[in-house]
Amino acid sequence: MTRFNSLARRGGIAMLALLAGTAQAHPGHDASGLAAGLAHPFAGFDHLLAMVAVGLWSAAALPAGRRAAGPAVFLAMLLLGAALPRFGLQLPGLEAGVAVSVAALGALMIAARSTALRLPVPAGLALVGVAALLHGMAHGADLAAGQSFAGYAAGFMTASALLHGAGLAVGGWLQAGRAWAWRATAGLVGFSGLALLAGRL
Repeated sequence: MTRFNSLARRGGIAMLALLAGTAQAHPGHDASGLAAGLAHPFAGFDHLLAMVAVGLWSAAALPAGRRAAGPAVFLAMLLLGAALPRFGLQLPGLEAGVAVSVAALGALMIAARSTALRLPVPAGLALVGVAALLHGMAHGADLAAGQSFAGYAAGFMTASALLHGAGLAVGGWLQAGRAWAWRATAGLVGFSGLALLAGRL
């Protein structure tokens, strides 16, 4: 358990460093290739927050044997969403929608620790899926025309899974009687989503 706590703390420090170093939601478009896919979730503040938040929520809201369900739903819908722009499907106001999804995931985190506010697991997973679809469409829209989708998708799916894992590890650590830290983290995610939304309206 001591080893787990140490790893979780290191993961939390690394996550905060990534957050501090990420200023823009989408620093560039016309991405291509595995390397661009790997970098994309880390380079976008909104994406990074969402991926980590899903892991955090899963650690708090899902039973011990089912905590991978949150990341699994997110990854499946992320890939589906990323494929949609290839067929000419795109939503107006997508960037604002992505910001709203981050705020919603923060609210979902807050509700996870409240018996009065906690959503049923299927409803929480549905919200996670909708958020993932929006983030996936944003990923797909950034793929350069004529470039291979497979390599780019492999990159952002791998990076997203790593961020989910970091969220799960830190979330497990926060569950050990650190209610104030959980509320602060959830509030940070939610506030950041609202700040991103205000910047896009």
